[in-house]
Amino acid sequence: MDYFKQILRFATPYKSYAILNIIANTFYALFSGLSFMVLMPLLKVLFDKDTERIVVKPTYNGFTEAATYFNDYLNYHISELADNDAGKALSFVIILILTVFFLKNISNYLAMYFITFLRNGALKDIRNELYDKTIELPLSYFSEKRKGDIMARLGTDVLEIQHSFLSILELLFREPLTIIFTILFMLTISVKLTLFVFIFIPISGIIISLIGKSLKKKSDKVQKEQGYFLSLLEESLGGLKVIKGFNMESIFNKKFQDSTKRFFHYSNSLLNRTNLAKPTSEFLGIGVIGVLLWFGGRMVLVHETLESEQFLTFMGLAYNILTPAKAISKASYSVKKGNAAAERVLEILNTESPLKDKPNAISKADFTSEIILNNVSFKYEDNLVLKDFSITVPKGKTVALVGQSGSGKSTIANLVTRFYDVTGGDISIDGTDIRNLTKHSLRDLMGLVTQDSILFNDTVKNNILLGKEHASDEDIIKALKIANAWEFVKDLPNGIDTNIGDSGGKLSGGQQQRLSIARAVLKNPPIMILDEATSALDTESERIVQNALENMMKNRTSIVIAHRLSTIQNADEIIVMQKGQIAEQGTHSELISKNGVYKKLVDMQSFE
Repeated sequence: MDYFKQILRFATPYKSYAILNIIANTFYALFSGLSFMVLMPLLKVLFDKDTERIVVKPTYNGFTEAATYFNDYLNYHISELADNDAGKALSFVIILILTVFFLKNISNYLAMYFITFLRNGALKDIRNELYDKTIELPLSYFSEKRKGDIMARLGTDVLEIQHSFLSILELLFREPLTIIFTILFMLTISVKLTLFVFIFIPISGIIISLIGKSLKKKSDKVQKEQGYFLSLLEESLGGLKVIKGFNMESIFNKKFQDSTKRFFHYSNSLLNRTNLAKPTSEFLGIGVIGVLLWFGGRMVLVHETLESEQFLTFMGLAYNILTPAKAISKASYSVKKGNAAAERVLEILNTESPLKDKPNAISKADFTSEIILNNVSFKYEDNLVLKDFSITVPKGKTVALVGQSGSGKSTIANLVTRFYDVTGGDISIDGTDIRNLTKHSLRDLMGLVTQDSILFNDTVKNNILLGKEHASDEDIIKALKIANAWEFVKDLPNGIDTNIGDSGGKLSGGQQQRLSIARAVLKNPPIMILDEATSALDTESERIVQNALENMMKNRTSIVIAHRLSTIQNADEIIVMQKGQIAEQGTHSELISKNGVYKKLVDMQSFE
């Protein structure tokens, strides 16, 4: 129930609909019981033709005689209206029954109408908060998570919550109220017979709870397996070239089929256990009906302590309890299934981001002096990536980071942009620790071009506008020209309004990277971070784009991470990194003259 309470908070904004639903359900429960009670006069008219009509207004003799009073009261008024005409009496009773059933069904519709807004509103808010949390959490949280599993939580797990937790909201009042009103009406007919009904509820509850104990565990396995094969699908779509190029189709097919086979077995086990609820509760209900028929029949035929029409009405009321009782038992199964889905969703929602803005975080609007990395250390799990790393990047200067793969270059970019937090030391901008700044204002000061060009399944224009949301078409074209991208964009079928496909798949690698550069150019930030920005370009494009970047970086603070050393020879300072530490630093000419690590890297690339 703990998960249910946490999910229930999403229903709070829609409490007005919940109140209206409760009111409508109260009327539904009342008319549901009355729909059987009004049958008594009809049964009297149909099956007891010789009974004298009541001509004296009956008196109320207490709750246990209420059914007799109700029956006599209706008969009294029927006798008055119908003037002892059986045909008129029958018509009147039928109209009365139709009216009660109409009010019952109208109440039911209104209850479902109001709960729809609550259910769908809560579902919308869960999805929105889950997506918001997914975007908010740091990159480190997802480094070991499968994308498909996250997608499964946002899709199928949230739907399972709707089908389980949010569905029982409509049962929370309607079914118990129906049972309560029905039992009250039954008590007015016969207290003895009603006691037998109370036997059914605890027995069925115990048996059904025993059957449903393992549902959460089984449901959890189903949902985890679904997340796994969705991940396989997502990875397969992303790596089709490699799969086909290495003839690995059969291996990936086997992985997927093994997963769906496990899903098949888990689903069968879960559904078979769930399907056991209906026949179990129905059999228990019919068992009680059988006992009532025997005991009540004796009260009518042998002891003559109960009128036949009262007994038939009582049987109808007893059966009226079975439907809500079965619904409640089914709901208990749904809660157990929903627990597994809610646990997976709440695992993300309840995760606190270590990169959350401090309550008193500063919003910084400009950059005036320098970026300082002071004795910065960073470790991923037990792997030390940076150790006591210190550099200063003055405003308007370009600092380049070079070194072999795994030396920690890209980690610097991730720390400065605060995708990760340092595990030792600090990073400051204009003397303020970046952990004391809001992430939004920090990243507003920076333009980022990553090693992998990250583009979205949208138009060229909308991909570029991520740099500056309300930029004009002229500004977009200007940025494309600076990034040497306009030459191919202008030839696209719809120019800047051309869709570039999933991850920019309709473009070449070099074209994708130039769009990434254009996006950063459009943002026009005071600090530019280029992480292998020209790595995907051919030699000619690299030279043109590099010239454009150098022009753009004039009087701008830049941190350039480069593998191709030809791109950073004009940097104000070059930092040569080895195993997370500084091996050498200086200008290009100074480092060449040292004849050290940098010179070896230059020689390896045959750079003159």
